[in-house]
Amino acid sequence: MKRLFSIVVSLAILAIIYSQIDRPALVQVFQNCDRLWMAISLAMVIPLTVATAWRLQQLMPRQQTFPLVEATKLTLSASVLNMVLPSKMGELAKAYFIRDRGYLPGSLAVSLVVFEKASDLLSLFLWCVFGLAFYPDKDLLFWAMTILVVFGLAFGLLLLASRSFANLFFQRSKAIAPRTLRQKLEKLHISWEEMHHHFWQDKRQLVIIASISIFIWFLHLMQIWFFIFALRATVPFMANLALAPLAIFAGLLPLTFAGVGTRDAALILFYQPFFDANVGAALGLLCTSRYFLPALGGLPFFSQYLANVRTAK
Repeated sequence: MKRLFSIVVSLAILAIIYSQIDRPALVQVFQNCDRLWMAISLAMVIPLTVATAWRLQQLMPRQQTFPLVEATKLTLSASVLNMVLPSKMGELAKAYFIRDRGYLPGSLAVSLVVFEKASDLLSLFLWCVFGLAFYPDKDLLFWAMTILVVFGLAFGLLLLASRSFANLFFQRSKAIAPRTLRQKLEKLHISWEEMHHHFWQDKRQLVIIASISIFIWFLHLMQIWFFIFALRATVPFMANLALAPLAIFAGLLPLTFAGVGTRDAALILFYQPFFDANVGAALGLLCTSRYFLPALGGLPFFSQYLANVRTAK
């Protein structure tokens, strides 16, 4: 029922967007695109997928052998679930498959994925704060978003760096949460504590993973900037560092199907000082391809993992 609701919301938002734009002009935007930049920007899906898989490999305990090919298959398989689950929750499927393949115990596998997603989120916050700091002519909306993003970055860093702060947060959250959410918070609390225990033992490895995550998200934002080149539009690089993360955050809201609709609307809204709604809608379609192409590539591996699970059961 929730999935049906998210699909309906996505379709409703898209219907509103496409009722307000010139659809023949949207087709014309793609017909007039720079084909070289289009090929380069779409092809960036490959190194981004491999880099994400390599980070997953680096997250494994040093004594554990985890081939890059296996990490890539897991990353692509998670992309399949990210298309149908809210807020990229398909990434948590990695923990199940890592445990199912015998690489790690279940609790440690979950803590590994939790740390990976926390690194992703904080890296995106970091680039957004950096871009917003240099974004010119911020109005009231942008100042409000800047404050929220800075708060999100500081709060996330505290959760990641301070075990006592994290324990206090989870205890207070469980005290006021409804019963249906309390059990999930308890499981996340346990995984978070194990993540603290595991990753803070090796601070050198912690810095390496953080650096890789920051670089991966720099490449993600570069890909969106290349999409803009492909559409023959122009946006200053620093402005893109501020605006692209805001649109990605909008797509993470658990309201729509794979972020479709909210992300498109955010791209049109935030980039309107630089190009019109037709180019914004085209950019929205290209940003959706960032999630669709890895999911398409992950379908064979996802089916294989599911078949193995059924056989094991």
